[in-house]
Amino acid sequence: MTILRHVRRVADRAAPTDAESRFPVPPFTAHTVDTAPAAARPTIEGVRRRLGHLPAAVGLMAGSPELLTGFLTVNGIFEKCALDPVEREVVVMTVATRNECHLCVAMHTATLTRHGAMPDLIDALRAGTPLPDDRLEALRRFTLAVLDHRGAVPEDGTAAFLAAGYQPRHALDVVLGVGTYTISTFANRLTGAPLDPPVAAYAWEPAG
Repeated sequence: MTILRHVRRVADRAAPTDAESRFPVPPFTAHTVDTAPAAARPTIEGVRRRLGHLPAAVGLMAGSPELLTGFLTVNGIFEKCALDPVEREVVVMTVATRNECHLCVAMHTATLTRHGAMPDLIDALRAGTPLPDDRLEALRRFTLAVLDHRGAVPEDGTAAFLAAGYQPRHALDVVLGVGTYTISTFANRLTGAPLDPPVAAYAWEPAG
């Protein structure tokens, strides 16, 4: 058999049938406590009790109990790091806007509002523009450098971060935040997680 004929036969076997083309892969399921895999049920019930409702994103992540547990666990660890609450939100919002996760931006806009962050700071984070606070702007730029250079931040980038008053451990905490919210933003985009009513007022779309 010639190579060309072999390639054609492989392509013919791989090509979808008419029936397959008419019926796309089913969407991800936004699970409830009753429909979720058994391993995820205690976790999503705990989220529901704590928040008073079950976010759709959590129900969607529950399709993989390990993903859901992994994200919630590492997020709980990130919340205990040396960055303060607003600094953590700067990291999260920087990752969320870079990864164009409309849900994460809306949710963390609500979080910043609860923390009493100034509107101009929130607006700049949502727009991905320089922040009005020099120290927080250094944090935003360092977070972008971690993302852009896949962790291998140039020396001048790290030096500027430390010159703003941060310590080496804060740089590692940024990596923790980037990893945590890479999980969240990627999962939300993959599953098409919708906005829940409590954060609908903070809806966001990427510029352009």
